[in-house]
Amino acid sequence: MAAESFDNQDGGGSGRARLQPKRTVKRSHAIFEAIQKDIMLGNLPPRAAMLELDLANRFECSQSTVREALMFLETDGLVDRLPHRGTLVADSRSEDAHELILIRRDIECRGVARVLNRFGPMLRKELEADLDGMRKAAQEGDEYGLSLHDRNFHLNLYDAADMPTVRPILRRCLIHNHRYKILNSEPNRGLVETAERHVAILDALAAGDEREAVKALSHHITTIVDFGPSIVSVDSRTGPETA
Repeated sequence: MAAESFDNQDGGGSGRARLQPKRTVKRSHAIFEAIQKDIMLGNLPPRAAMLELDLANRFECSQSTVREALMFLETDGLVDRLPHRGTLVADSRSEDAHELILIRRDIECRGVARVLNRFGPMLRKELEADLDGMRKAAQEGDEYGLSLHDRNFHLNLYDAADMPTVRPILRRCLIHNHRYKILNSEPNRGLVETAERHVAILDALAAGDEREAVKALSHHITTIVDFGPSIVSVDSRTGPETA
């Protein structure tokens, strides 16, 4: 089940991501989204224990519904469900974050040529709507909303590559990249700057310049606000290192 819930845009076209799903969405997915938000923002810190009974009381539902939500979270690697030990919030380590950034960069950059074959006014409009959503969330100080729109931008872009088997891997990379960034960023970080960093990608795609689009995407992925000029330095012989 996807972590992004952009089927749930408000009908006015404002670009604001609704954090509550439509009533037709299963209750377990609503709980999945609420817990995901808590994990992403650190309200549920790494290695925190999660009791199904407590969650059932919080969400006023059955433990079986909670269990289904936890299964979705486990699929995205956000919780560890251990036999006879219960459920723990997954760790968020720099080593994992660095490796996932490299995987994400390879996936997105290798897909650029295929994306450009399908890039047109409709996709550009979708990406610009995602960017507007990021800007609005940034102005409101909504870090989680910004993350949702940011992830949706990259997934919408990759959809044009038409690689559905690879897409879930990219989604998981995005979730954990964003979580690591949020958990390790300084308070009041540059949310507006984070949103505006997507403009160079859009410009390169609109120009139809594959080389510049790959360059823009690679720079965007491996340079993260608050973590210096580059979060990774790649050497094919030694792997990623902290910049």
